[in-house]
Amino acid sequence: MKYLIVFALVIVAALAAPPKKAPRLSRASDDSSNAQILKYENDNIGIDGYNFAYETSDGVSRQESAVVNNLGSENEEIAVKGTITWTAPDGQVITLNYIADKNGFQPQGDHIPV
Repeated sequence: MKYLIVFALVIVAALAAPPKKAPRLSRASDDSSNAQILKYENDNIGIDGYNFAYETSDGVSRQESAVVNNLGSENEEIAVKGTITWTAPDGQVITLNYIADKNGFQPQGDHIPV
């Protein structure tokens, strides 16, 4: 019975604790929660693919495009490529280029260990 009470108290204490804040990807001096959209472009080109790009006041920018290869065939597949840039908490500007296609997700960037 004693263990049940202790277990219940541990559960109550865990539920009452305030949630941890998620780590921020932007500069410490920026307030990402108040970031403004500086640029936004979106081109949905129908069933053939899409393009979009945005930039925010906290230094985040992203562009991505996709095309559908072999449309309408048995080998139909989507190929996505893009770039995202942000500032890490230590002030380093990070750029991640990526491709996602039939070969999987393929990220590239100076910050990725080889």
